[in-house]
Amino acid sequence: MSLRPVRWARARHPSEADASNSGIPIGLRIVGTLLRTIFIVALIAVTVRVALPQNETVWTAYETPGDLVRMALGLVVCIWVLVQVFIVPKDAQAYRTWIYLGLAAVPFAVICVLAVW
Repeated sequence: MSLRPVRWARARHPSEADASNSGIPIGLRIVGTLLRTIFIVALIAVTVRVALPQNETVWTAYETPGDLVRMALGLVVCIWVLVQVFIVPKDAQAYRTWIYLGLAAVPFAVICVLAVW
């Protein structure tokens, strides 16, 4: 068993991080971000609607264990998905993927929001 020295990764300087994002065309970045955000917001809206109590108000949901569990899981999912809004893609291919995925998924997600609500 050999012991190798640990090589620490050099922390990126903020100007280096900006330089890596400058290679992404602004139109690609705007459209990809817009489609991604619309999809995630629609996903949050559907999750909120499904997580609401079935026969009671939010304030009396603790009386029914099923509604309480549904609300707790819905809250956790909504928080996790909301965090994903702020984690932006890192390269141009990720933005392209969101454009392709968004063109198919956003209309479906909006239809689901309208149907569920």
